[in-house]
Amino acid sequence: MSGKRVWVAGHRGMVGGAVVRRLEAEDCEVVTAGRDVVDLTSQADVRDWMAEARPDAVVMAAAKVGGILANDTHPVDFLLQNLQIETNIVEAAHANDVERFLFLGSSCIYPKMAPQPMAEESLLTGPLEPTNEWYAIAKIAGIKLMQAYRKQHGRDWISAMPTNLYGPGDNYDLESSHVLPALLRKFHEAKQSGAETVEVWGSGEPLREFLHCDDLADALVFLLKEYSGYDHVNVGSGVEVSIRDLAETIARVVGYEAELVFDATKPDGTPRKLMDSTRLHELGWNNVRSLEEGVKDAYQHFLAAEAR
Repeated sequence: MSGKRVWVAGHRGMVGGAVVRRLEAEDCEVVTAGRDVVDLTSQADVRDWMAEARPDAVVMAAAKVGGILANDTHPVDFLLQNLQIETNIVEAAHANDVERFLFLGSSCIYPKMAPQPMAEESLLTGPLEPTNEWYAIAKIAGIKLMQAYRKQHGRDWISAMPTNLYGPGDNYDLESSHVLPALLRKFHEAKQSGAETVEVWGSGEPLREFLHCDDLADALVFLLKEYSGYDHVNVGSGVEVSIRDLAETIARVVGYEAELVFDATKPDGTPRKLMDSTRLHELGWNNVRSLEEGVKDAYQHFLAAEAR
């Protein structure tokens, strides 16, 4: 990393922002470019910008993201835009001889009924969860691009698969957010209004794993330094919690008791989604904060953003 120019694509997002913060501790130059500078869905824009910026490494945190509702109602947007973004950046990176490329996927790449915990080898062994298959297919294509460039052109490029993420810079829009930030906002607003109930989508029974975005960023920098391999690497906390327990944890952090009302008309999604991060741990990284500690940090950032 020393003396290298590292482009964090998607630096204004939650993950990209966390990576930028983490790289401040490294002896490298961080390069960023917002939408006002380069349109990542435009092949010509990305080619021109990359040729001028000449990064030595790329962390691919740029993506169109959203929760179950957004994925299920806008499949074209999630498939097409993510394919455009990743293929444009990967092609330009090869043309400009980028040394290291870290592609970020998502745990939704794994089959809906994959054995738990989900190991890297589970990829492409069964049908995907229908409510987010469009996003998952785009991410799988990105993993395969990394492998294809390594195989055909000898590129030292890698992929990492984060579990469900949260933290500073998260999306709190109830129409497009994921479950943790959505519940955090709901409990905050219930506390403000004095509401007696808080609605939770689904049955509350599905099990999920959550990782603070700053913990992910630390793992990604570790992988950039220490890992060079064909296979993607899972990045998770190793701890799973039911949606009901998650809601109760958030209630404690926000400091507000309300009756949980589960809306069974809304989809549960995958019944269980725990990633096997053994490969990462065996490489030497296992630096994860507890869920309650992480939610406290996220809530403080949420309150600070609300106050602005």
